[in-house]
Amino acid sequence: MMSVNRFRTLATAFAGLSILGITMCTSVPEQDVPVKPRLWPKLSSPDLDRNIESRIDGIIEKMTLEQKVGQVVQADSNSVTPQEVKDYRLGSVLSGGNSAPGDEPYADADSWMEAADEYFLASKDTEGVEVAIPIIWGIDAVHGHANLAGATVFPHNIGLGAANNPDLIEEIMEVTASELILSGHDWTFAPTLAVPQDVRWGRSYEGFSESPDIVGSYGASIVYGLQGRPGTDGFFDETSVISCAKHFIGDGGTTNGRDQGDTAVTEQELRDVHGAGYFPAIEADVKTVMASFNSWNGVKLHGSKSMLTDVLKKRLGFKGFVVGDWNGHGQIPGCTNTDCPDALMAGVDMYMAPDSWKGIYESLLSAVESEEVPMSRLDDAVRRILRVKIQAGVFEKPKPSERAGANNRELLGSAKHREVARRAVRESLVLLKNNAIGQSESGKKLLPLNPKQTILVVGDGADNISKQAGGWTLSWQGGGYRNSDFPNGQSILDGIMEVVGAAGGNVIFAPEGMITSNADVVIAVYGEDPYAEFMGDRDHLDFEPNGFDTSNLARYRDQGIPVVSVFLSGRPMWVNPELNASDAFVAAWLPGTEGGGIADLLFESEEGYDFTGRLSFTWPASAKVDKSMEQEVLFDLGYGLSYSIKPEDPRSEIFASSIGLQQLSEDSGLSADQMGQENHIFRQGGTLTPWKAYLVSNSEGGAIFNGVVANITGLTVTRTDHLAQEDAIAVKVGKSGVGLQFVPDGESMDWSAQLDDGYALAFAFKSLENTYLSVGIECSSDLECSSAQRLRLPAGDWREVKVPLSCLSSGVDFANIQSGVLFSTDGMSEFSLSEIRLEESGDVIQECSDL
Repeated sequence: MMSVNRFRTLATAFAGLSILGITMCTSVPEQDVPVKPRLWPKLSSPDLDRNIESRIDGIIEKMTLEQKVGQVVQADSNSVTPQEVKDYRLGSVLSGGNSAPGDEPYADADSWMEAADEYFLASKDTEGVEVAIPIIWGIDAVHGHANLAGATVFPHNIGLGAANNPDLIEEIMEVTASELILSGHDWTFAPTLAVPQDVRWGRSYEGFSESPDIVGSYGASIVYGLQGRPGTDGFFDETSVISCAKHFIGDGGTTNGRDQGDTAVTEQELRDVHGAGYFPAIEADVKTVMASFNSWNGVKLHGSKSMLTDVLKKRLGFKGFVVGDWNGHGQIPGCTNTDCPDALMAGVDMYMAPDSWKGIYESLLSAVESEEVPMSRLDDAVRRILRVKIQAGVFEKPKPSERAGANNRELLGSAKHREVARRAVRESLVLLKNNAIGQSESGKKLLPLNPKQTILVVGDGADNISKQAGGWTLSWQGGGYRNSDFPNGQSILDGIMEVVGAAGGNVIFAPEGMITSNADVVIAVYGEDPYAEFMGDRDHLDFEPNGFDTSNLARYRDQGIPVVSVFLSGRPMWVNPELNASDAFVAAWLPGTEGGGIADLLFESEEGYDFTGRLSFTWPASAKVDKSMEQEVLFDLGYGLSYSIKPEDPRSEIFASSIGLQQLSEDSGLSADQMGQENHIFRQGGTLTPWKAYLVSNSEGGAIFNGVVANITGLTVTRTDHLAQEDAIAVKVGKSGVGLQFVPDGESMDWSAQLDDGYALAFAFKSLENTYLSVGIECSSDLECSSAQRLRLPAGDWREVKVPLSCLSSGVDFANIQSGVLFSTDGMSEFSLSEIRLEESGDVIQECSDL
């Protein structure tokens, strides 16, 4: 989930531009895109239960208008209290990726359960009403319940797609449901049924495959694992939770892979590709569907009656309720986050209004009272919500802590659950390369390794559970956590040490790499740093080494030490240099907390484990993706090596006589400008290499980790929303002489060419009075820079500001920028920032005198 621009005027002004990585529609159609319902299948979804419908009739008759409006509103747990749930009679509470009881974005089972009880009991309080409706509490448990301390975290969907095993998926979801019950949650926003067509999209790892056939084969299994199978005793028993198919529809097909963008495809392609997972999920009786942020041919899905009502509800026969995504209703033209009757009229039954819930409640109440929204439509939405709550049994259930299964704490991260996760890791790994040692045709392949050898393990991903688990783990964006924050997890390094130690071998660990002749083989574990959603959107597919210098790999091989690469990523990437420098190469995706599953396949074992994973996405031969989204292919869909290739395997003819993967081209297909980010400093809520952000307060200073939360005396930095969820930072200044400084880490920047070419420093900005900008100036300890070196920034609401570098050039050596960009204040103030970059001067601010 994610939030969007709270200020529709700004979004309209930027229509057609790519701002902060979000592609907006070039035009806003005045009406919904017409559909052809007969193109869509008529599904065999379960019939309505007369007894349930009669019960709903009785409940609705007793509900006040205020209660009905409250039922269609969902608030985030960071923005609503139990008392407010009671006062407004809200239908649901959610916890976003960074919302948990306490000071962290995740919490232990006791803390979650205490909050769950409080919300539930508040909703059931009958004071002042004839009937009280229990809430349901939703959360994104997208690869296990990863906001619960100690939970079992599974591989992300991209790896599970490579496993191509629907039965395994059902088992994983059963484990996830049982651990959700331990925290008091009723509902998970899963499965993601996107069919990503351009893996530059930051949510690609949430998709099982680019193939609609693979996604379609999983649609029902996930729902069965979470809810149970309809018509059986296990359907919504004490081990089940409510499932949510998302994001309807076309989220994986946006132009250039931009999150929240426009999916410009025919209706038939929308059905055949992007609808593939929904049809089996609906027939499996999934109870909720989440509307998507993207548009289809220029119309936001949150505002598309054609898709949400005419297709989903009427043609496909979906009988549950449609929930919006994080303030997604605010993207509909003419709507704001706090006022959008159009979403309800289009077919959204429950507004996901995390921090805007009170405004939505009040505006919707007024819209119904004025008959702008017919009572019949409100009643229909309420009926759908009540139907799901009754079918899920929440009316009869006691408070969460007293429910069956709620106190089975021994299940949390249990050996049984971890075994399922470890097996999922083994099945998800794809072996891309396994050359013969010595390159002889008759020689032994490098893998599997003899565990009795001396193994040198290198790379920043080896002993980093947080990195191997990826985004949506402990927090929304993931990353930055210690291994001790995963009490039931195992790093890849620990898994290797477990296997090698048991066999009598030796492990040397050097995360940054070391040159040694003592090792028999090197295992290098590296890859992408964690990200989620639009913050993971990319312009190209070139892997840019971050925490480990992969150029060292060739040095090992030069010494005659064979190299195994274990690549962690949320998508296939162009890694030809790394493939060339490796004798064996494993696409490990984002395996979750069971790193031992990787060691199971790297080494010889009595169990005889083998690689069975096959690519569910094509692997690129170039880092460049052209405008038609066509991509040069290195490894096709379905590719994957095994230790033994049986004669009946159609791949046997290809590999039977091959000595291995040969030298690959190291031309990425990108120009120097495309490969570099020298003109970008801050984007989508985080700094870009080589930039670091620091809080500055007289002689004090504290580094901010990727713009996530930090504070020192007199100054606090938190994440905030500009055009998307937490794509900006908010700075609150409590005293004078403090600031926020962006500094190139370990090197200076040469901006002389940009100065000569008339470039400007561009950024989106919101501020109170007394905020100043300076560049390349070493200010005194109290940050008192001369007026010639500091420019006052305009106060006001969000605006795009462009300051010519020439306005900031007094006394600055632009060929040797070391102190970077400084935002400072005089006295108490507040300001917010997003997207800091250098670009050609525009027309927002042209003259220095304007400042």
